[in-house]
Amino acid sequence: MLATFVIALREGLEAALIVGIIAAFLRKNGKSLSAMWIGVFLAVLLSVVVGVGLSMTERALPQASQESMEAVIGLVAVFFVTGMVMWMNTHAKNIKKSLEQEAAEAISQSSAFALASMAFLAVLKEGFETSVFLLATFSVAQSAIWAAVGAIIGLVMAVFIGWGLYAGGIRINLGRFFRFTGLFLILVAAGLIISALRSAHEAGWLNVGQDKFTNLMWLVPPGTVQSALISGVLGIPADPRQIEVMGWVLYIVLVALMVFWPARLRPAPKVAARAILAGAAALALSAASLYAFYPNNEPDLPASAPLVSNGVAAGQASLVNGDGAGYQLNIQSADGKTAVAQLPNSEKKTYRDRGVAVDQWTSQRAYTPEGVPAVLTLDQVVTLYGNRIPIGLNPGLHPGPYNAKWTVNCTVNVSVAQGALLSATGQAETLITLSGSGLSSPRTISAHGQTQDSACRWQVTDAYQHDVMSQLQNQRQTFETYRFWARLLPAFLALLAATCLMIALRRFFQLRQREKHQFQKEGLKLSSKHSTTLPDNK
Repeated sequence: MLATFVIALREGLEAALIVGIIAAFLRKNGKSLSAMWIGVFLAVLLSVVVGVGLSMTERALPQASQESMEAVIGLVAVFFVTGMVMWMNTHAKNIKKSLEQEAAEAISQSSAFALASMAFLAVLKEGFETSVFLLATFSVAQSAIWAAVGAIIGLVMAVFIGWGLYAGGIRINLGRFFRFTGLFLILVAAGLIISALRSAHEAGWLNVGQDKFTNLMWLVPPGTVQSALISGVLGIPADPRQIEVMGWVLYIVLVALMVFWPARLRPAPKVAARAILAGAAALALSAASLYAFYPNNEPDLPASAPLVSNGVAAGQASLVNGDGAGYQLNIQSADGKTAVAQLPNSEKKTYRDRGVAVDQWTSQRAYTPEGVPAVLTLDQVVTLYGNRIPIGLNPGLHPGPYNAKWTVNCTVNVSVAQGALLSATGQAETLITLSGSGLSSPRTISAHGQTQDSACRWQVTDAYQHDVMSQLQNQRQTFETYRFWARLLPAFLALLAATCLMIALRRFFQLRQREKHQFQKEGLKLSSKHSTTLPDNK
């Protein structure tokens, strides 16, 4: 509640000050306030629509997408509040003069649309920032109802104070007010950094630095005032992770130094611009170096997998990449027989095993085994059927021998992870079709006993599966670390470099304009000093 109250109060007061300054200037110049109020109303309406639209969109998304959107909204809110604090810290003294100049230009155009547009854009900026910041704060608040109450009270107080300042009944040190609320909002934004990083992890974007840094349960026990202030307002959880603590500390230190560094210790404008430009170059160089040179270690997986059958070595299996169309499993049995299982991408199923993405195939083929008898006696049939007489076979009417047609239905189950063979099993069902010996029609039985054929009775050893899975799990952690240091961090550093470059170029442009204006001003003074007046001719 306190966080949303301060956010709404500060943002609302900024908007109220802007409206009050414009209204006072218009009233002083005898102009109507109707166009201004139309712009204010439209800006407030659009801000509410933006906030409601973002909230409804977030609720309609799946859980993973909700976490992604919460992370994005949190980072956008941090960007807005940081820019707002720094801008107000720099321009608070000149805001009245700047707004009056813009209003004077709008009046000179004799256009109600210009006045409405000015008020609309000024209030829309504050309203949009408020919508995004409040939405991000609601997502981490312990009670959405109390958070909404705090926001409403803050807005009402902002309107009341703004009206009092406009009417002259209230006087407040705005510089001190914005300075102290700016410090509080920096702490709130740092809490949003934590929640955004955690949402990014839950969305699967950020999986590095997730070890618990410390346990703060003693400091923020549930249901206490400390928990409401520290976790509810400042966004500090009871189980902060390493990456969250790093982000929290870095944000507070950097922003606090930029905002509260003493003015007497700040470098000259040109030196500051050069320092920012040098910082942009350093950030860009760091991003390029990380992207190009951070090592990506690949696991050293075996080229083939040993096979066993009933605890006895049964051959080798190797996986061949099909150039994007799938894979091919080559099976070499211990007795020299070979078999091939085609694994097209169209038939794969994907699941996750201990955090590793696994593709699975089931391949089936039928073949006639070698070295099996073409004629079977009744005793052989009974033995193959598990020492039972098959159903439908009457020994008195069909004493044998029988003509036997053998078929082996081979089912191969294969699991592949990150292009490596993880596991594979071969299971065989042997069918025998009997005919002759007075049978009116062929009879098909399933042979329960083991046949001599071993081309489809095997599995990858447990030791191989354990070794490959361990390497893949380690590779997953290594890849997450690589993705953070070689992809995510360089992208973030490149964005910071671009931002610093734009700030530096803008400051250089402002310095040149200021120097040009100063040069022209000094030139005019010099020309007026040395000018002479010729006497009149009489």
